Amino acid sequence: MPTVVSEGRFKFVVNTLEDLYEPPHVYVWVGSEDVCRIELNGGQFMDWPPPSDARRIRDAYARRAGAIRRCWDDIHKR
Repeated sequence: MPTVVSEGRFKFVVNTLEDLYEPPHVYVWVGSEDVCRIELNGGQFMDWPPPSDARRIRDAYARRAGAIRRCWDDIHKR
C-alpha cells in the first residue's frame, strides 16, 4: 500500500487491491498502526480513530483531500 501523503505523524495510505463494492477510501496510519479509514466521497470516518487524534486527522485530511483523491483515482482507474 503506497503512502499518498504524510503530515506530521499521520500517513494516508491507499490500498492498491480494493473490493469493487467498497467506496473510495484512504487508510490513516499513526506510526506503525492502521487506526482508521476515511471515505473519500464525503470525508467521513469509516472507522473511529482514537479520540485524541480525531480532530488532527480530520484537519490533516482536509488539507490534503484533493491530492489523496487524485492518487486513489489514478490507482483504481475509477
